[in-house]
Amino acid sequence: MTAQRFASVWDATENTPQQAASMRARADLMIGLSEFIRQQGMTQPQAAELFGVTQPRVSDLMRGKITLFSLDTLMDMAATAGMAPTVKVTMPRRRRAKTAEPA
Repeated sequence: MTAQRFASVWDATENTPQQAASMRARADLMIGLSEFIRQQGMTQPQAAELFGVTQPRVSDLMRGKITLFSLDTLMDMAATAGMAPTVKVTMPRRRRAKTAEPA
C-alpha cells in the first residue's frame, strides 16, 4: 500500500476539488478574522456589533466552526473589519503534448 499525499488537509477530507478550495478560503478568512479580533482586544459582543451579528455567532467564528459560515459571509466580515480580502487564482500547468518520435 502506498501513502497518498495531498496538498492540504482539505484536499484529503473534502469530496471534490471545489469543496476543498472553498474550505481553504473559509479557513484562511476565519483565522484572519479571529486574529483581528484578538489583536484589537475586542470582546465578542464588541466584535458582534462591528460585524452586525450576534455574540454567539462570533463565538462560533472564534471556535473555528467553519461549516457554519459561507465564503460570502466571511468576505463581508473581513471587509467590514477593514481587511483587504483577495482571491488568488492559480492556473493549472499546461501539459506538454507528447511528440511522435521520428520513424
